[in-house]
Amino acid sequence: MVTALNPVLSGFYPDPSICRAGEDYYIVNSSFAYFPGVPIFHSKDLAHWEQVGNILDREEQLPLSGSEISEGIYAPSIRYNNGTYYMITTNVSYGGNFIVTAEKPEGPWSKPYYLGEEAKGIDPDLFFDTDGRCYYVGTRPNPEGVRYNGDWEIWVQELDLSQMKLTGESMAIWKGAVKDVIWPEGPHIYKIDGYYYLLHAEGGTGPEHSISVARSKELFKWFEGCPRNPVFTHRNLGMDYPVIYAGHGDLVDDGNGNWYIIMLASRPCKRHSSMGRESFLARVTWENGWPVINAGIGKLCESMELPFDEYRFANEISHHDHLHFYDNKLDDRLLGIHTRNESQYSLNARKGFLRLFAGKGKIEDKTNASYLGIRQKDYCFEASTGLEFTPSANECAGLVYYQNHENHLRMEIKKKDDNKAFYVVEHIHGKDNVLAVTEIGQEGLAEIVLRAENQTASVWIKTGSEKVLAAGNINLLPYTTEEAGGFVGCTIGMYASANGEDGNNYADFAWLSYDAM
Repeated sequence: MVTALNPVLSGFYPDPSICRAGEDYYIVNSSFAYFPGVPIFHSKDLAHWEQVGNILDREEQLPLSGSEISEGIYAPSIRYNNGTYYMITTNVSYGGNFIVTAEKPEGPWSKPYYLGEEAKGIDPDLFFDTDGRCYYVGTRPNPEGVRYNGDWEIWVQELDLSQMKLTGESMAIWKGAVKDVIWPEGPHIYKIDGYYYLLHAEGGTGPEHSISVARSKELFKWFEGCPRNPVFTHRNLGMDYPVIYAGHGDLVDDGNGNWYIIMLASRPCKRHSSMGRESFLARVTWENGWPVINAGIGKLCESMELPFDEYRFANEISHHDHLHFYDNKLDDRLLGIHTRNESQYSLNARKGFLRLFAGKGKIEDKTNASYLGIRQKDYCFEASTGLEFTPSANECAGLVYYQNHENHLRMEIKKKDDNKAFYVVEHIHGKDNVLAVTEIGQEGLAEIVLRAENQTASVWIKTGSEKVLAAGNINLLPYTTEEAGGFVGCTIGMYASANGEDGNNYADFAWLSYDAM
């Protein structure tokens, strides 16, 4: 037996999809406008996970320039069939729905096969029937006319894998369990005991989020809803419950008759979510031909015992991220905004340092800013970086607590008169407010420390042996989903910019560290 702790993926890991290949399990998540896209995780016991890569790691796979941070990649689905891995998703910024394939989950993954205008809507999935045929399932606006926001339907159509094109006629099979339901989305189809089962989310991805299920003996037929729909939700537990927004699930079995579901949910602090939506695991049993999630409990659990031998990884995910820069390849955990290419950084220019070039792009604009960050995973944490930087004119470099381009906290070194100074700047709803300015030494390594405790933060700057509290009692609520909008959680990262001007300056970063407290 092994104990799994929820969430199994902490921090901004929304819209999880799972598949099994033999004794190996894989999860993928939405990445929106971060690059690389669609992180992929591997486990053998459903409790311990390692990141084996990012599926969309080349710009030809993932055009994102100019996107809002909550645009880009929506709701990926991963499937394994006859020795090939398939990932299907939507790039809402460019191209719509597409498929990539690989022989190994760590890649390389193929170029994108776009499905074109025929594949309307978002949240696609692939279903492989027992006869070898493949079907596309997705969600689209009501073709008879959208009567209200979220008036969509779930539909299926055969997919010709040899051409990567839809073929035959499409058919709507379900609209949702609740009358005038909004946003039936994230659909998945499974064939179990002679029935086609459709699992999907509805109610929107906020307080009314839920999971419903329907079934049919025939794929191309209107489905029958479970009489107990929605089969899972936390909407009835109230906004003060520790875990909210539960929904958007995907089923997996272990080959021995045991079933599980991976789903998203959020852990708020002070009724606000900084980490977006995370990935949670639950048991599934079957009663009278319908799935029951966490039978006898009816809600997500903090921990669960699983019938597997424990399997650990050398680099499994944790609440501690210590990144150093001695390798010639960027760590898979590091995220760029829109892109992550070597015009922005170098790992070879100075051994043991990540060099970020101060380009024109500003983090407050929808441009390809020189930013590399990691996900926030806790409400009490300490993050730090060490850098050497000599600014000129309007240049800056430092650490950013980032929600979106209109809402973030910058901790940056800039030029002040003829000296160098450390600025703490809150950027809320598109407007700067300088919280503190601290003059610092001209030479040597500067350490920036961000300490967060339950939506309040303090920032320190250290040069030489002197560590100074630059700003305290900083309100972090503006950097939450509830205040800033969108679908993402916060990241914490290294940043350099010439703020719209041409230049060839750079900042050298010695580390990026994150620890739960």
